[in-house]
Amino acid sequence: MTSADAFWMPFTPNRDFKLSPRLLASASGVTYQTVDGKSVLDGISGLWCVGAGHRHPKIAEAMKAQIDTLDFASSFQVGHSGAFKLADRIASIAPKELDRVFFVNSGSEACDTAMKMALAYWRIRGQGHRNLFIGRERGFHGVGFGGISVGGMINNRNAFGTSLLRSDHLRSTWEPATQAFVKGQPEHGYEMADELENRIIALHGADNIAAVIIEPIACSTGVLVPPKGYLKRIREICDRHQLLLIFDEVITGFGRTGNMFASTTFDVLPDMILFAKTVTNGASPLGGVIVSRAIHDTLMYGPRHMAELMHGYTYSGHPLSCAAALAMIDVIEEEGLLEQVNLLTPYFEEAVHSLADLDQVISVRNFGLAAGIELKAKQGAIGERGFNAQALAFKHGVLTRAPGDSLVFAPPFITTRSQIDQMVDGFRKTILETA
Repeated sequence: MTSADAFWMPFTPNRDFKLSPRLLASASGVTYQTVDGKSVLDGISGLWCVGAGHRHPKIAEAMKAQIDTLDFASSFQVGHSGAFKLADRIASIAPKELDRVFFVNSGSEACDTAMKMALAYWRIRGQGHRNLFIGRERGFHGVGFGGISVGGMINNRNAFGTSLLRSDHLRSTWEPATQAFVKGQPEHGYEMADELENRIIALHGADNIAAVIIEPIACSTGVLVPPKGYLKRIREICDRHQLLLIFDEVITGFGRTGNMFASTTFDVLPDMILFAKTVTNGASPLGGVIVSRAIHDTLMYGPRHMAELMHGYTYSGHPLSCAAALAMIDVIEEEGLLEQVNLLTPYFEEAVHSLADLDQVISVRNFGLAAGIELKAKQGAIGERGFNAQALAFKHGVLTRAPGDSLVFAPPFITTRSQIDQMVDGFRKTILETA
């Protein structure tokens, strides 16, 4: 292989990785092939994004046709039909009242965009002092300065000192004493939402808060599932105090919970939804913000020759990405992928919870086709066991990620029961070796 020195890899211990690189050469369906010909099952859907399986022919054909027709068009005061068609399509499948779509290239950009929209919205309404954002501990909202500010991943925040936006954080919904091996949503704990009213609003004042931003399921930190009623209680409190509520569905959007959006699954309507990842099946970068008509129309303000929102990206609504996303939505609908997720979920749940009998496993959490398997941390070395387990899992033929000491399991929607069994067996061997 060529030298590994030049590429500074993201979210990777580069010095360790380059001593023994794990290199992928090709992929098809649920399986990767390494450069030395070994098969590795995709236990993390690429990076939470390949729901329809790798190299889906319909998506590949759509992208090939697009590049032969129009390779690039800006969205700055010109446009192309693919972006408008995709926005219409997303608006038609989004929860009611959310029917305006702003395109970006990633979940990180989606978060920062939504935060700008919230600030602009309140400024136009004469409440520009609303500039405090409320996130949640252990939440992840990307790597922009806005996303890091509202995010609650400690290492992500500590690296950048005090150069963050004004924010406060709800406690996470994780309660190990009662939730360690709960299947699906915990029955108890919805009252944790009351912290928003009793502490945060009481401390800062509702009229200083721009928005509350949370993931319906905190997936990046190891799959923390909200207690029943928690998200509805958050919505009720936001309504009572006139706070905007933003759901980060970068991971849960487009099928992971058995509906197009987790907001539908949990029957809670936010004011904005962030999306990315699965929208293109990972074939091309695309993200966005789905916005309520009320927010959008408020921002349609000022002289007609001026942009209403001074924000955007060179590749917003890129033709190739729009073609991939339109094809992916067709695949989800025509191939019944939401139904497949719902049919596979009970089997997936039982399979992943079978690992609870291992001494090193201290928690198993799951919802839809997402699960976190938490391992007992080594004394004085939090995260080391997870790091080692991630590398061992690859050797046992399973691609996973390890936030801290949790192994994430989130296979493509097309995964078979047999492939679930193979991956769980790989996890079992891996965990036994880390004991």
